[in-house]
Amino acid sequence: MAKKLQITKKSDLKGNDGYKTFSIRVKEDIVEKLDDISIKTNRSRNELINLLLEFGIENSEIID
Repeated sequence: MAKKLQITKKSDLKGNDGYKTFSIRVKEDIVEKLDDISIKTNRSRNELINLLLEFGIENSEIID
């Protein structure tokens, strides 16, 4: 079974420094799912995307 990313609920939303801004295109259903998780965890969409990207990168394997 695949490992799951556990996202804890956050008490407040704060901005962070040291990030690079860039644009991506995302399907509407993905945005809706992100927004749902955002509401449930009190985390920003941006923070969730960073958590998910970090998890995905750390749990990826390149196969030749």
